[in-house]
Amino acid sequence: MESFIKHKGVVATLDRVHVDTDQIIPKQFLKRIERTGFGEFLFFDWRYHPDGSPNAEFELNAPRFKGASVLIAQDNFGCGSSREHAPWALMDYGFIVLIAPSFADIFYNNCFKNGILPIRLPQEQVDDLFSRCRATEGYELTVNLEAQKISDNDGLEISFEIEEDRKECLLQGLDDIAQTLVHENKIAAYEAASA
Repeated sequence: MESFIKHKGVVATLDRVHVDTDQIIPKQFLKRIERTGFGEFLFFDWRYHPDGSPNAEFELNAPRFKGASVLIAQDNFGCGSSREHAPWALMDYGFIVLIAPSFADIFYNNCFKNGILPIRLPQEQVDDLFSRCRATEGYELTVNLEAQKISDNDGLEISFEIEEDRKECLLQGLDDIAQTLVHENKIAAYEAASA
């Protein structure tokens, strides 16, 4: 997993509440165990018509959101089943920062384990970010994890909270396995002493 320190990227918006993991990555695409290759199926049922043609009405299909790496969503993002494929699909599509008033607990945990930074902000701040994004095509945010700040090119600055252990894991690029391997010498010493 790559370390996350600071990121600047184009913002896309998904103005829907209770976006569940079945919509993020539909069940028919869960046949792989690799973490890659899921981006093309992200929000598949919303992005495409039944005949496979792009749905021009779906927000993320708007040309202005092409290449976006920051997604602003509404309350309870990532609810539903606990599939880890949901953050895999978001990451593979290009999103590495998610901002919403709240996230489903399991989805929130899975984001950190896969290098995505989910940021919870009060509804009024999320609404303000939606407005700013709508008003400016190519709207960008800079997210500084070390300073726990979000900023834009127009002087906006927002502080956000994050659990210290999660912050450190992202800063150092440590997934669950890498966190264990940090203690490899102690584990080896313990096993040697127990033998």
